[in-house]
Amino acid sequence: QAQLVESGGGRVQAGGSLRLSCAASNYVFQNNVMGWYWQAPGKQRVLVASITRGGDTDYADSVKGRFTISRDNAKNMLYQQMNSLKSEDTAVYFCAKAKSGSWAYDYWGQGTQVIVSS
Repeated sequence: QAQLVESGGGRVQAGGSLRLSCAASNYVFQNNVMGWYWQAPGKQRVLVASITRGGDTDYADSVKGRFTISRDNAKNMLYQQMNSLKSEDTAVYFCAKAKSGSWAYDYWGQGTQVIVSS
């Protein structure tokens, strides 16, 4: 079974930066689209960034220009650099993998909390 372990969350002031990491194991990481979801309290989990096996990226409008998703296929690692953080970015962030050859996500990590204080 795939394993995804997030790290790098924490508390930061508005305008600050954080870098999230996700260590993937137990599957062939380079073959799959990967993404970052967030889930704010009382709200649904939402995809905010995705990256293909070749490095093409896509972002939700709410984070475009502030967040950067990247991957290191040699290390089985996924990253998200988050700059100019806002209080509305406060959420639990989840690393996710899609099924091979698909954009359908089928597995999520346990999540890492990000709190942005104003």
